[in-house]
Amino acid sequence: MPIRILLVDDHNLFRSGLRLLLQKQDHFEVVGEASDGGEGLKLTRKLNPDVVLLDLNMPGLSGLDTLRLIIAEFPDIKVIILTVSEESDELAQALREGARGFLLKNIESADLASAIEQVNSGQSVVSPAMTAKLVDCVREGNNRQAPIPADYEKLTTREREIVRFLVQGKSNKEIALCLNLADSTVKIHVQNVLKKLGLNSRVQVAVYAVERGLTD
Repeated sequence: MPIRILLVDDHNLFRSGLRLLLQKQDHFEVVGEASDGGEGLKLTRKLNPDVVLLDLNMPGLSGLDTLRLIIAEFPDIKVIILTVSEESDELAQALREGARGFLLKNIESADLASAIEQVNSGQSVVSPAMTAKLVDCVREGNNRQAPIPADYEKLTTREREIVRFLVQGKSNKEIALCLNLADSTVKIHVQNVLKKLGLNSRVQVAVYAVERGLTD
């Protein structure tokens, strides 16, 4: 079954381009479009999509208010914020309100497709450029030094190195360049880190490390 997607964005041109892009993928189905939050909420009720791609800055009902209402009524629907905003406060608020993803509109098409698939499977995704900002927010609110947890002790030296790069919000390609490794090797290291820590996303790894003071 294709992933059923609802688009909520007040820019008609961007929305049309996004629809064309997604419909090129056999495993995606754009079931509806809305130009504001109120219409987006109505269509969510009517269409019950799997994933909602939601802009933040719209006239009338804001993106955050729309997110809050959708999650309150349909907690199983995955909402991805797709925005130009790089404000860390809006990122943190969106995640607190239940967004499964926070992506910038300059994202590559292949990365967007991958993010939708990951979110639909239950993971959380945040644009690499925003991960470091999220980590900063967590770090500012974290004043305690906890003992190094046993599961972190299981990581190899290379895997701990990978964790530090994830905290910086670096992509696999950037990590590979820094460590002179193949992209596929970095991907395997990241998967091993997730498995050993019992986490399901790169963002969770970054927050995990900062909350426990493992990157200082």
